[in-house]
Amino acid sequence: MRVIVERKPNRFNPDFKRVIIRFLFNGEERAKDLVQKVVEMEDEEVELTLTQTLREFSKRHRNLTKKFLSHYEKVKSILNGSSLILKNISESKKLLIGSYFSMEYSITSAAFFNPSIVESPDQTGLIEGSKRIIVSFRATGEGHISSIVFHTGIIDRNGDLNFEKTGRYVDEPGIIRQRYYNKKTFINKLKEMKVDKSIISSVIVPLNEKFVYDELRNIIHETIKRNNTNELKKRATKEIIWLADSHYKIKFSRDTHISERVIFPISHSESKGIEDARFVRFCDDNGQVMYYATYTAYDGHTVLPKLILTKDFYDFEVKPLHGKGAQNKNLALFPRKVNGKYAMLSRIDGINSFIGFSDNINVWDQPVKIQEPKFPWEYIQIGNCGAPIETEKGWLVITHGVGPMRKYCLGASLLDLDNPVKEIGRLKEPLLIANEEEREGYVPNAVYSCGAIIHDNKLIVPYGLSDTSSGFISVDMDDLFEKLLS
Repeated sequence: MRVIVERKPNRFNPDFKRVIIRFLFNGEERAKDLVQKVVEMEDEEVELTLTQTLREFSKRHRNLTKKFLSHYEKVKSILNGSSLILKNISESKKLLIGSYFSMEYSITSAAFFNPSIVESPDQTGLIEGSKRIIVSFRATGEGHISSIVFHTGIIDRNGDLNFEKTGRYVDEPGIIRQRYYNKKTFINKLKEMKVDKSIISSVIVPLNEKFVYDELRNIIHETIKRNNTNELKKRATKEIIWLADSHYKIKFSRDTHISERVIFPISHSESKGIEDARFVRFCDDNGQVMYYATYTAYDGHTVLPKLILTKDFYDFEVKPLHGKGAQNKNLALFPRKVNGKYAMLSRIDGINSFIGFSDNINVWDQPVKIQEPKFPWEYIQIGNCGAPIETEKGWLVITHGVGPMRKYCLGASLLDLDNPVKEIGRLKEPLLIANEEEREGYVPNAVYSCGAIIHDNKLIVPYGLSDTSSGFISVDMDDLFEKLLS
């Protein structure tokens, strides 16, 4: 007998109206020609064109002129050294130039899926028995570029989900690059990424034990210029910059609603997408709470596992993860230390489930295999669907299994509380299979989740429907434990 699941009526679908402004650049020659045309425009025509543009788009974006000026400065930097005269031009011409190098991008036009769910840091003003939650989603737009977006709502005393209305705008954060890098850690990660050793030696070895971003960029440019490197070595130098770009902080304005905040790809390492963020509310031994999320950065060639840190969902820090246990996809942190160490699930070989322990949350070595595909519906692979949940009977892990016809199902396992290397329970049948309505989508026959939560003895699991939209199920914990431990 399978566990009884209740499908909730809540559904999140792709939304074409959720747009951000992206930098648009079609090559240096075209850029020079375009800028020259605006520079030569009569002031009256500039004012008319700019006014029409602002009138049409100002209702769709917050701080539109700030974005135009930012894009003007960006194209000015790219064209630095050209024969264009950009000194002493009017503010209106700067804004108009910036508008020509801007475009709207619909972040959720293609898909809205693979959600995770955590308890919100704000639990004020609630009726007894209710809990405020934050749900993150993988939002996908044109070119299948993925970003992270959020929604907030309340689980009431009856276990029903009530979400707040979506904010009017979509805002990207301000970006702060990491100032210092540790050479030893940096080299180790490049070796994990299989970057050409000769390039590592020529670029990184001459640097100090701690170096800054600009020092790295300068030495890379000199290396390329001096060595006339081939395409493979040029790619290796780009991967070094991509790794450096992967360390950054972002900051959202305090006047944004959480549904208006989008973490869009910033570094080169994630230029093709930020995939499947698994958020977890982590409580340290001293009682301090931090929200972490593991996710996969993808540049079209290489996957780079990364970690997000935040306390309030306004300010975020992003770092790469290092070590043999931080390879491939499917990383998920435990919500507290286990026996004095951080613990994390992974699927480093793409097939089996592993666990790792570490004193350093950014470095993961010596992973241990804890699960292999066991039942026909998971013979291709087994992996986690988000952070383990602590219960009195053990660590509850929502899993995914892939079977015939690449059919994705959700399952569940139970790991020993004191020794989570040991599996003490596992569902023989899937917890959730896509029904007739859910099996149609961008990736057919797939249900997938990146995190669940327990409220009032009910397991709430948000899940992606065939990589297109998202829904929610509720499961009675007593029924689940009975099946897990039978």
